[in-house]
Amino acid sequence: MFITLRGIALASLLLPAAVAAQARRGPPREYVIVHGAWGGGWDWKAVDSALSARGHRVHRVTLTGLGERAHLATAQIGLQTHIMDVVNTIRFEELRNVILVGHSYGGMVITGVADQASDRVSRVVYVDAFLPDSGESLALLAGAGFNALVQQSARDGLIVPGWVPANAPPPTDVPHPMKTLTDTLHLSVPAARRIAGHYVLTMDPGAASDDFSPSAVRAQGRGFLMDTLRTGHTPERSAVPALVRLLLKR
Repeated sequence: MFITLRGIALASLLLPAAVAAQARRGPPREYVIVHGAWGGGWDWKAVDSALSARGHRVHRVTLTGLGERAHLATAQIGLQTHIMDVVNTIRFEELRNVILVGHSYGGMVITGVADQASDRVSRVVYVDAFLPDSGESLALLAGAGFNALVQQSARDGLIVPGWVPANAPPPTDVPHPMKTLTDTLHLSVPAARRIAGHYVLTMDPGAASDDFSPSAVRAQGRGFLMDTLRTGHTPERSAVPALVRLLLKR
């Protein structure tokens, strides 16, 4: 009985502090995170943990044929398949007021998701990501140099990540379906363009520009909230605390 009463007394002291802390953070937010090419939801585990520790809910979608779903990889997987991976996560999990985060290639995906689920999305966040218009593909946006590299790495319709050592244990980057990079994005819902936007450009220390600078300029022209992180292209690995602070911006 003594232990029970002491536990109740301690809880009564801690509860107001916990309530006050939650009030300062605001209500829990719903994040849906989409990784980049060759990646997987695993790559955002540290960001997930940091956001969850602050009381928010995080859904790390792994796109078909990638990450732990690499066994499903085929040359027929296209951009629309990846868009529907995320749209159906939002629908089947019954998510609303979603903060949709896309990294690198994931920018192509979340643009299509926002178009097809605009009533469920409250903000789109592009992390060093492509920001396409209707009628564009990643291959068009990336330019000749990137496309030449991709063609050299193509095997049976998949782009092999040459930087991954043979027999490297998971988690690691895996071959990416080429069709997702050449498919054209088609947008049809004008309301999606009115969703609040945030662009996070990553730039190596001392660099004056970045491969994703054109997308950042486009985002600025649309009135997005703009931030720059002085780190490499994968801040979910190299700059987790700084990236989380930006994702928590209102």
